[in-house]
Amino acid sequence: MKHHTCYNHSQTMPKAKVALTIEVELLHQVDHLVSERRFRNRSQAVEAALAEKLGRLARTRLATECSKLDPSLEQRLADEGLAGESWPEY
Repeated sequence: MKHHTCYNHSQTMPKAKVALTIEVELLHQVDHLVSERRFRNRSQAVEAALAEKLGRLARTRLATECSKLDPSLEQRLADEGLAGESWPEY
């Protein structure tokens, strides 16, 4: 895969040019959003959708990992950590 890096003048993040293959109906939906000026162009629409999906996946992973915690054990550890300590006076 060949990458072409360019810089967006409003951002300093490098961008890579890629070719995508997507369903025609999805492309029509993206084009409709661009025509309604919801996005400047196809690239911005695809980038926004990808960023949102990756964000959701990251939050899902965090929730999955948190669900593995034992609440009673976590409470005991928290209580142990606070034992003998007092809050500073302000």
